[in-house]
Amino acid sequence: MATTISPTCFICIPMIILSSLYPITTLCATVLEDLKNLHKPQDFNTTIFNNCLKNPSLRYCNSSPMIDLDDIFKHTIVASHLCNESNNPNCVESFPKIDLRNRPNIASLYLSFTFFWKYCPLSILSIDFSNNSVKGSFPNDVLYCTQIQSLDLSLNEFSGEIPIENFSPLTNLTFLNLSYNCFSESEVPDSQFFKKFNSSSFLHSGALIDHKKFTIKAIILLVGFPILVILMVIFLAWLCFQRPDFLPRIFHSRFKFTPAILKAATYGFSKENLVGKSDIVHIYKGVLRDGTEVKIEMYWDDISRDSYHKFVEECKILSELDHKNLVKFLGWCKGRKFRAIITEWTKDENVEMWLLREAPSWNHRVKVLMGVVECMLYLHDEWPEVDYDLKTSSVLLSDNHEPLISRFQVGDRNNIRKKICKFGVFLLEMILNKSIKEEFDGNDAGFLSYMRTLHHAELQHMIDERMDLNETTLHQVKQALSLGLMCIDQSNNEHPSLAQIFNIVSKAYKANLVKGHKRVQFR
Repeated sequence: MATTISPTCFICIPMIILSSLYPITTLCATVLEDLKNLHKPQDFNTTIFNNCLKNPSLRYCNSSPMIDLDDIFKHTIVASHLCNESNNPNCVESFPKIDLRNRPNIASLYLSFTFFWKYCPLSILSIDFSNNSVKGSFPNDVLYCTQIQSLDLSLNEFSGEIPIENFSPLTNLTFLNLSYNCFSESEVPDSQFFKKFNSSSFLHSGALIDHKKFTIKAIILLVGFPILVILMVIFLAWLCFQRPDFLPRIFHSRFKFTPAILKAATYGFSKENLVGKSDIVHIYKGVLRDGTEVKIEMYWDDISRDSYHKFVEECKILSELDHKNLVKFLGWCKGRKFRAIITEWTKDENVEMWLLREAPSWNHRVKVLMGVVECMLYLHDEWPEVDYDLKTSSVLLSDNHEPLISRFQVGDRNNIRKKICKFGVFLLEMILNKSIKEEFDGNDAGFLSYMRTLHHAELQHMIDERMDLNETTLHQVKQALSLGLMCIDQSNNEHPSLAQIFNIVSKAYKANLVKGHKRVQFR
């Protein structure tokens, strides 16, 4: 027998059908279980069509395209549950409201039932989904209930735009609350839709322009933007003048370091990075931002402006030096209370330490002498104004035992005699026993004066016995002694030129490349 449905109460469909299948008092399954397990009664289709004939205004009767009977049946199941969940007084007779406020566990579920909202019962006049923290876009399906008078979606997390055009069919809607959501600001906040409801409908919804916030934003923009520009200019200026190493290399000031760069390279001039100290100079090991290890000589002396300009000019000259036997000059720095010279970092071993520890052969000593003479010739030809220190304690050694002159400065162009004398002392120190130099306890003037009193035969007995000499190398050593004596001799104005020194040393260097000479023990 077909069941008839009242044209004024669509909810009667689910309740009558379900009551004919199961006693209502025992209905305890969830809506999802019912949707999964219940099946349409045999006369369900007939009931639907009969009701449409009696009342064509029913929503499901006018659905397009063809009526989906499965969706209508699922709709009746959802309606029965939703009516009870909303605490309607008599779901068999009336379904006036949907009230799921403060029901976050099931609110999203019922909003997802598109088939229910598509056939929304005409009896529903109020819908309340407030305070459920529901996320996502505006629930457009709810607007299928065009007859409603009240809609409350406040206190959720809906986002995106409000579909204003979809509200036009809701002619009976008199109460709307979309407050406390995350909607996008409306492009037409002065439209008739917003004028129909007062501002309390959209409090903190994000849909309306907050004029107070707009004023604050405008003030922040007008005041904050210039301040931001000024701060950026100040920051860029600080980078340019204090930490240019953070900028692309094209913006770097070549050879000019800042105190901030040196402070960062030495971890705040820490004691761990301090490798040498005197009353005037502190020597630090530092690491630049690009990983280069450097030696920083900081001179704590207050010099005049003119002296500083002279210092800078000297540094510019030193920065042009380029030879494999010179410690590479990297730049300089001027602080409030110091000036600094920055060079490449080399290991601490010098020629004096090398001679004591390893007792190198004459071949190795000649190689060092060759590097020193080549560097002297380069400086004499290219930079005659550059002076340098040629002590065995100041000439360093690279990893492959190349000599590195580490102490140099701009001096007198006409001091070639002095430079040759220094080389003579250096040459004698390379050949003679170290005990002779040690007797003078670092007094270079005394050592030099003593050497000038000795004859060539006397010097031969002072040759470093640790060298394993053969006939050829012994002859070379004697020639080197004669050269050293000529370099330090001040009895006349005649002294060997750098070219002559280079020829003598280079011949010995080339001769020692030939192997197989008979070795003899020198006494």
